[in-house]
Parts: sequence; structure tokens; C-alpha cells
Amino acid sequence: MTLSEQIITITICVLGTMSTRFLPFMVFSSRKPTPKYIQYLGKALPSAIFGMLVIYCLKNVNILSGTHGLPELIAILVTMLLHKWKRQMLLSIAGGTVCYMLLVQLIF
Repeated sequence: MTLSEQIITITICVLGTMSTRFLPFMVFSSRKPTPKYIQYLGKALPSAIFGMLVIYCLKNVNILSGTHGLPELIAILVTMLLHKWKRQMLLSIAGGTVCYMLLVQLIF
């Protein structure tokens, strides 16, 4: 990429990021209450997205061959236990990911 192409790419990325960050504040003012359906989406979507991520991560696991999905199962259990223990999403995700990577690279 030339220098001008890099500058254009970075500018587009910055504008896209800033617009998605500022759009909710422009659409929903602090003077009016947030609509009920937006409040519902704020409560329902994080769990739904997390569920979709779990399904996406497990879609290619074949329990009838190879490691029989054992590293994935252990990593999911570690993630669940960490989340029950500390209630911190970032710690749970990072702990499960590190556990899975260690299992796959060193044991299985």
C-alpha cells in the first residue's frame, strides 16, 4: 500500500469506529427515556451473542474421532468455573482460551 492508501484506510477505520461509538448518543438523548425495546435488547443480546459464540466454536468438534472433544469440554468447564468464581467475563474468556490452547498444544 502506498502512503496515501494507508492514510485513507486508517481514516475510514477511525470514522467507522467513531460513528459506531457516537451513534447511540446521537440517536438516544439523555433528556428522553430509553425505549423499552432498546432496554430489552441491552439485556437479551449479550447472552444470545455469547451462546452463538459457543455454538460457533463447537460446530466443527467431532466427538466420534480424534480427542473426542475433550479439550473443548475441559476448556468450557474451566470457563464456567472461573465465571462462577470471579464473575468477570474477561477473566473467564481469557482463562478458558489459555486452558484450551495449552491443552491443544501440550497434551492433545
